[in-house]
Amino acid sequence: MTDRNFVFTYAKTMYHTEPEFLWKNDPRSAILRHKHNKKWFAAILYTSKNSLGLDSSGSIDVLNVKCNPIEIGSLLLKKGFFPAYHMNKKHWISIVLDGSVPKNEIQIFLDESFRLTQ
Repeated sequence: MTDRNFVFTYAKTMYHTEPEFLWKNDPRSAILRHKHNKKWFAAILYTSKNSLGLDSSGSIDVLNVKCNPIEIGSLLLKKGFFPAYHMNKKHWISIVLDGSVPKNEIQIFLDESFRLTQ
């Protein structure tokens, strides 16, 4: 199962960045940003499953990454992908961190988001 710690470890290893927990009222949610320009390249948000349109109770971690707008439509047809939660839906996409998207794909999306936000 993919979880937030996998994402944080990958970001630290590849980009030498640590998660930043910006919201006192939401201490589980974090962002990852570039060191040089301070732009966000990813966010992990802890949200209710209902807010994603899922028919189940409880909460879940989602990873928001910047993505090529041309790819977003087809990604939304795949399991584990949703319109960006609390981000620009034209340029960002949410990936649920429940294991439905393989780790190697998540790495690819993190790499692309890092590149797109430089």
